[in-house]
Amino acid sequence: MKFYIFLVVFAFAKIAVSQSDTSVNVDDSLLIAQAQEYQKSLSEDYEDPETSILSKKQLRKFDGLEFYPVDLKFRVSATFTKTPNATPFEMSLSTGRTREYVMYGIAKFEIDEEIFTLPIYQNTYYIEHPEHEYGQSLFLPFTDYTSGDGSYGGGRYVDIEQSDIINNTLIIDFNKSYNPYCAYTTGYSCPIPPEYNDLTIRIEAGVKDFGAH
Repeated sequence: MKFYIFLVVFAFAKIAVSQSDTSVNVDDSLLIAQAQEYQKSLSEDYEDPETSILSKKQLRKFDGLEFYPVDLKFRVSATFTKTPNATPFEMSLSTGRTREYVMYGIAKFEIDEEIFTLPIYQNTYYIEHPEHEYGQSLFLPFTDYTSGDGSYGGGRYVDIEQSDIINNTLIIDFNKSYNPYCAYTTGYSCPIPPEYNDLTIRIEAGVKDFGAH
């Protein structure tokens, strides 16, 4: 009986998807839903006074973050090559200070039949403290042709974990890109994406600019 109910629900889901957009299959609709859920959760974090970095004045006017429509073209499968014997370097911060990182590796992917590469970094503190809450986290900052023209001019970030890299392959979902705190308020010191992380394309995916603050 349970199996019969599952078949009915699954068939109904397929019909619903096909009726709403015949160009989107069940797997695609799931990926779109996942990205939308991530965006909703991110927006709720900023809306909740307990978790938000926004001021009380900003919260009174806050009506949620604005995102580009989810586009699976910007969810890419990248070939990952780890950087051997990476040398630490100082990455510039928005306050004029620096923070030490290493280039953990390079992701290579394709959008609209054009090849792009993005270095991925690791904070050296986490190399020395892998037991830390963010000890397995990697850092993927980027700018693109929307930076300052639709998205935050200081660039955006995508969260990556070391475990996301499987058999030298990595999924990068730009629909889940988010702004540094500096896009919303003052008082934070945010890494500035290095010039190597400037993409010569409009990444119309993920969060948009927040506006003046």
